[in-house]
Amino acid sequence: MLLRQLEYLVALARARHFAKAAQACYVSQPTLSEGVRKLEDELGIPLVRRGRRFDGFTPEGERVVVWARRILADRDAMRGEIQALRAGLTGRLRIGTVPTASTAVALLTQPFCAANPLATVQVFADLQAVDIVNRLRTYELDAAVTYHSSVVGQEFKFVPLYQERYVLLTRLTAPEPGPVEVSWEEAAQYPLCLLHPMMQGRQVLDAVFETVGVPVTPRVETDSIASLFAQVRAGHWASIVPHTWLHVFGVPAGMRAVPLVRPVRTERIGLVLPAREPVPVIGQALIDVAARAGIAAALEQLPD
Repeated sequence: MLLRQLEYLVALARARHFAKAAQACYVSQPTLSEGVRKLEDELGIPLVRRGRRFDGFTPEGERVVVWARRILADRDAMRGEIQALRAGLTGRLRIGTVPTASTAVALLTQPFCAANPLATVQVFADLQAVDIVNRLRTYELDAAVTYHSSVVGQEFKFVPLYQERYVLLTRLTAPEPGPVEVSWEEAAQYPLCLLHPMMQGRQVLDAVFETVGVPVTPRVETDSIASLFAQVRAGHWASIVPHTWLHVFGVPAGMRAVPLVRPVRTERIGLVLPAREPVPVIGQALIDVAARAGIAAALEQLPD
């Protein structure tokens, strides 16, 4: 069995098309097809359903794809560790994040690059929590920053970073400062702009409103935290945003951010990696940075 054959199989799983998989591997389609056939012959089982085009994998093929991804990921991790021992950490760190946690990723990338000047970072922002789980399982991400509730009970390593809490963001329409805190029940009475309901950050809010027994129907929905700020600035809408985004924008001129209480809801946000031993050297380097970065304290600071 050759690692190249496993690479062909994983490329086919990603592209779901023989010609595109061959192109991704920089080989001809016959070469890729023959490599997959040799793998099938060696294992003694059909891996691919073949018709006039790619029709998917057999049940055995689906399991072999899982093993192939793991074997190739371990090969890459071994190469990375050997290179780190010889000349320092190199390679690319692939890190994903849900939109609400992208501010925390920004606080990790700078110290990571400073500690590892030969390494680079690729950030995949605005991923849904389910996409993060899938990409971690297929080794398309080295790590991610997401909600603990989205990975609890699954085969991942979770490193806590901070507790997310929530503020009501509104336009400042009067010279008086307004209330110093707002209940969730009171917040439901505002004309709200919220995240899309399929997003984990929105589902957290819906769960709180359900707990207090108040239905909420936002007039505007978006998949971007920055868009929430823009909608509030337009003058008519209010929104509920994680307190961590005030670290980036502060409280913009003409707006106010009021803590939400009764209840005070928090969500654990952390660094998530596949549960592998030994931990790949690039993942361990990120864990070490996270331990020193003081993310929770940094996110409490507002810009000047």
